[in-house]
Amino acid sequence: MAKVYVFFADGFEEVEALTTVDLLRRANVEVVMTSIMGKNTVTGAQGITVCTDKIFEEIDPSDADMLILPGGQPGTTNLSQYKPLTDLLTEWNAKGKKMAAICAAPTVFGGLGLLNGRKATCYPGCESGLTGAQTSTDRVVTDGNITTSRGVGTAISFGLELVSILVDKKTADELKEAIVYGH
Repeated sequence: MAKVYVFFADGFEEVEALTTVDLLRRANVEVVMTSIMGKNTVTGAQGITVCTDKIFEEIDPSDADMLILPGGQPGTTNLSQYKPLTDLLTEWNAKGKKMAAICAAPTVFGGLGLLNGRKATCYPGCESGLTGAQTSTDRVVTDGNITTSRGVGTAISFGLELVSILVDKKTADELKEAIVYGH
Protein backbone atom coordinates (compact mmCIF):
# COMPACT_ATOMS: atom_id res chain seq x y z
CA MET A 1 0.00 0.00 0.00
CA ALA A 2 1.28 3.43 -0.96
CA LYS A 3 1.76 6.03 1.77
CA VAL A 4 1.69 9.82 1.47
CA TYR A 5 2.03 12.84 3.72
CA VAL A 6 -0.17 15.88 3.08
CA PHE A 7 1.14 19.00 4.82
CA PHE A 8 -1.35 21.40 6.40
CA ALA A 9 -0.70 25.00 7.46
CA ASP A 10 -3.14 27.64 8.67
CA GLY A 11 -4.73 29.21 5.59
CA PHE A 12 -4.71 26.01 3.49
CA GLU A 13 -7.35 25.65 0.76
CA GLU A 14 -9.87 23.20 2.20
CA VAL A 15 -11.24 21.78 -1.07
CA GLU A 16 -7.78 21.10 -2.50
CA ALA A 17 -6.47 19.43 0.65
CA LEU A 18 -9.50 17.39 1.63
CA THR A 19 -10.50 16.32 -1.90
CA THR A 20 -6.99 14.98 -2.38
CA VAL A 21 -7.02 13.19 0.98
CA ASP A 22 -10.50 11.77 0.28
CA LEU A 23 -9.69 10.41 -3.19
CA LEU A 24 -6.40 8.87 -2.07
CA ARG A 25 -8.08 7.17 0.89
CA ARG A 26 -10.84 5.83 -1.39
CA ALA A 27 -8.04 4.24 -3.43
CA ASN A 28 -6.61 2.64 -0.25
CA VAL A 29 -3.56 4.89 -0.10
CA GLU A 30 -2.41 5.52 3.46
CA VAL A 31 -2.64 9.29 3.97
CA VAL A 32 -1.05 11.03 6.94
CA MET A 33 -2.48 14.53 7.32
CA THR A 34 0.41 16.45 8.91
CA SER A 35 0.31 19.88 10.52
CA ILE A 36 3.34 22.18 10.38
CA MET A 37 1.72 24.46 12.97
CA GLY A 38 2.91 22.63 16.10
CA LYS A 39 -0.65 21.54 16.91
CA ASN A 40 -3.14 19.11 15.35
CA THR A 41 -5.85 21.68 14.64
CA VAL A 42 -5.34 23.73 11.51
CA THR A 43 -7.75 26.33 10.12
CA GLY A 44 -8.20 26.72 6.39
CA ALA A 45 -8.58 29.80 4.24
CA GLN A 46 -12.38 29.56 4.43
CA GLY A 47 -12.42 29.22 8.23
CA ILE A 48 -12.90 25.43 8.36
CA THR A 49 -10.84 23.83 11.11
CA VAL A 50 -9.57 20.28 10.68
CA CYS A 51 -7.74 17.92 12.99
CA THR A 52 -4.63 16.39 11.43
CA ASP A 53 -3.30 12.91 12.14
CA LYS A 54 0.16 14.12 13.21
CA ILE A 55 2.27 17.21 13.67
CA PHE A 56 5.48 17.55 11.66
CA GLU A 57 7.72 16.78 14.64
CA GLU A 58 6.03 13.37 15.05
CA ILE A 59 6.61 12.02 11.54
CA ASP A 60 9.31 10.02 9.83
CA PRO A 61 8.52 10.48 6.14
CA SER A 62 11.26 8.04 5.05
CA ASP A 63 8.50 5.47 4.48
CA ALA A 64 6.46 7.75 2.21
CA ASP A 65 5.85 7.35 -1.50
CA MET A 66 4.87 11.00 -2.01
CA LEU A 67 4.76 14.38 -0.26
CA ILE A 68 1.79 16.65 -1.09
CA LEU A 69 1.22 20.39 -0.61
CA PRO A 70 -2.28 21.91 -0.82
CA GLY A 71 -2.52 25.54 -1.86
CA GLY A 72 -4.44 28.46 -0.43
CA GLN A 73 -3.26 31.64 1.25
CA PRO A 74 -1.72 32.23 3.63
CA GLY A 75 -1.26 28.44 3.74
CA THR A 76 1.22 28.39 0.86
CA THR A 77 3.26 31.19 2.43
CA ASN A 78 3.28 29.32 5.75
CA LEU A 79 4.49 26.13 4.00
CA SER A 80 7.22 28.03 2.13
CA GLN A 81 8.52 29.62 5.34
CA TYR A 82 8.70 26.39 7.37
CA LYS A 83 12.36 25.38 7.04
CA PRO A 84 12.00 21.76 8.24
CA LEU A 85 9.51 21.19 5.38
CA THR A 86 11.51 23.05 2.73
CA ASP A 87 14.64 21.13 3.73
CA LEU A 88 12.67 17.87 3.43
CA LEU A 89 11.35 18.84 -0.02
CA THR A 90 14.84 19.73 -1.26
CA GLU A 91 16.26 16.43 0.03
CA TRP A 92 13.28 14.51 -1.35
CA ASN A 93 13.66 16.01 -4.83
CA ALA A 94 17.42 15.32 -4.86
CA LYS A 95 16.55 11.63 -4.47
CA GLY A 96 13.99 11.82 -7.31
CA LYS A 97 11.10 10.96 -4.97
CA LYS A 98 7.52 11.90 -5.85
CA MET A 99 6.07 15.26 -4.78
CA ALA A 100 2.88 17.10 -5.66
CA ALA A 101 1.40 20.56 -5.14
CA ILE A 102 -1.76 22.37 -6.19
CA CYS A 103 -2.89 26.01 -6.63
CA ALA A 104 -0.28 28.44 -5.25
CA ALA A 105 1.74 25.65 -3.59
CA PRO A 106 3.80 24.77 -6.71
CA THR A 107 5.52 28.11 -6.01
CA VAL A 108 7.07 26.45 -2.95
CA PHE A 109 8.83 24.07 -5.36
CA GLY A 110 9.70 26.99 -7.65
CA GLY A 111 11.19 29.00 -4.80
CA LEU A 112 13.43 26.06 -3.92
CA GLY A 113 14.65 25.73 -7.53
CA LEU A 114 12.98 22.32 -7.91
CA LEU A 115 11.14 23.18 -11.14
CA ASN A 116 14.15 24.18 -13.26
CA GLY A 117 13.68 22.81 -16.76
CA ARG A 118 10.34 21.17 -15.90
CA LYS A 119 6.82 21.74 -17.12
CA ALA A 120 4.51 22.90 -14.28
CA THR A 121 1.18 24.58 -13.66
CA CYS A 122 -0.33 26.62 -10.83
CA TYR A 123 -3.11 29.01 -9.87
CA PRO A 124 -3.49 31.78 -12.48
CA GLY A 125 -1.34 34.74 -11.50
CA CYS A 126 1.21 32.68 -9.56
CA GLU A 127 3.29 31.73 -12.61
CA SER A 128 6.15 34.06 -11.65
CA GLY A 129 6.71 31.81 -8.62
CA LEU A 130 7.40 28.78 -10.84
CA THR A 131 11.05 29.80 -11.17
CA GLY A 132 12.80 27.97 -13.99
CA ALA A 133 9.70 26.09 -15.15
CA GLN A 134 7.99 25.96 -18.50
CA THR A 135 4.54 27.10 -17.38
CA SER A 136 1.39 25.37 -18.56
CA THR A 137 -2.34 26.00 -18.25
CA ASP A 138 -3.12 22.26 -18.19
CA ARG A 139 -5.33 21.12 -15.29
CA VAL A 140 -2.63 18.78 -13.99
CA VAL A 141 1.00 18.37 -15.07
CA THR A 142 3.34 15.54 -14.12
CA ASP A 143 6.95 16.06 -15.15
CA GLY A 144 9.31 13.47 -13.74
CA ASN A 145 8.78 13.13 -10.00
CA ILE A 146 6.73 16.34 -9.61
CA THR A 147 2.98 16.77 -10.16
CA THR A 148 1.35 20.21 -10.12
CA SER A 149 -2.23 21.43 -10.55
CA ARG A 150 -4.15 24.72 -10.80
CA GLY A 151 -6.70 25.08 -7.98
CA VAL A 152 -10.03 24.22 -6.41
CA GLY A 153 -11.61 23.51 -9.81
CA THR A 154 -8.90 20.97 -10.65
CA ALA A 155 -8.75 19.23 -7.26
CA ILE A 156 -10.55 16.08 -8.46
CA SER A 157 -8.34 15.83 -11.55
CA PHE A 158 -5.30 16.30 -9.30
CA GLY A 159 -6.43 13.61 -6.87
CA LEU A 160 -7.16 11.16 -9.68
CA GLU A 161 -3.73 11.79 -11.23
CA LEU A 162 -2.12 11.02 -7.87
CA VAL A 163 -4.15 7.79 -7.60
CA SER A 164 -2.97 6.86 -11.09
CA ILE A 165 0.66 7.48 -10.06
CA LEU A 166 0.50 5.84 -6.63
CA VAL A 167 -1.82 2.91 -7.38
CA ASP A 168 -2.60 2.53 -11.10
CA LYS A 169 -4.66 4.03 -13.92
CA LYS A 170 -7.32 1.31 -13.66
CA THR A 171 -8.03 2.24 -10.04
CA ALA A 172 -8.11 5.94 -10.94
CA ASP A 173 -10.56 5.23 -13.80
CA GLU A 174 -12.78 3.11 -11.53
CA LEU A 175 -12.76 5.86 -8.90
CA LYS A 176 -13.61 8.45 -11.54
CA GLU A 177 -16.69 6.38 -12.46
CA ALA A 178 -17.64 5.74 -8.83
CA ILE A 179 -17.71 9.46 -7.98
CA VAL A 180 -19.52 10.31 -11.25
CA TYR A 181 -16.74 12.65 -12.38
CA GLY A 182 -16.86 14.00 -15.91
CA HIS A 183 -20.37 12.78 -16.77
